[in-house]
Amino acid sequence: MTDKISSLPPVSAMMRDSGLEPKKQFGQNFLFDLNLTCRIARSVPNIETTPVVEVGPGPAGLTRAILMAGAPRVIAIEKDKTTAPILSQIIDASDGRLSVIYDDALRVNFSELGFNEYAICANLPYNVGTELLIGWLHKIANGESIKSLTLMFQREVAMRITAHVGDKQYGRLAVLTSLIADAKILFDVPNTAFVPRPKVQSAIIQIIPNPEKISRIQDLNKIEQITAKLFGTRRKMIRSIIPNIDWSQYGLTGTERAENLSPETFALLANNLL
Repeated sequence: MTDKISSLPPVSAMMRDSGLEPKKQFGQNFLFDLNLTCRIARSVPNIETTPVVEVGPGPAGLTRAILMAGAPRVIAIEKDKTTAPILSQIIDASDGRLSVIYDDALRVNFSELGFNEYAICANLPYNVGTELLIGWLHKIANGESIKSLTLMFQREVAMRITAHVGDKQYGRLAVLTSLIADAKILFDVPNTAFVPRPKVQSAIIQIIPNPEKISRIQDLNKIEQITAKLFGTRRKMIRSIIPNIDWSQYGLTGTERAENLSPETFALLANNLL
């Protein structure tokens, strides 16, 4: 079933033949290294039995790897319609396993894709990666059956997502993620792996929703609001940002800063102060 995919011309050749080039306005940085894309695809838990949604396939380097890893169904969401000549060839070789939605992933209703449950695997465009992640976290908190997210980010962003209290990178993304899921960096990806070569390094992170954590969350919207408020002036003491509060009832003195508060404390404050 993967023979048709593996026998396709190299991604670079398909790009050359179709005249496709990366576009800055879409934040495109393409991966050509088959070993690397296959490593990413194989990192998706239970990929042989789990449908996969991919965002920003571009010339389909990672798409091909996901199909070769055995994903039973793949839906790729691509904003750039000039990729169609390449993606149509992948569709033809996929034995009905791949379909493409040409739209902005920020506008797509993932709950209407037709999957009871699915994984997300993507080399995310740098310019919308965090916005997409926050949207997916809200979907998970609201009961969407996203089984896993295997995502590429700038390494700096990946460290912010997986940071812990006291870490320099600890902030809003870490709080929101850790309250509903378990997240870790799987491996780094050098900038030399991309065309064009970005100035920053990248990393693959994996986020696995945690049902026990999700059951304790009352309102992720409120948590997002209070993290934005407190981390917005992160060097100030929390009593300076939100005055006239008896902080002792939350086990705090008010002299703490946002970076000192655990995700669970943010959830407690959100439930009681908003």
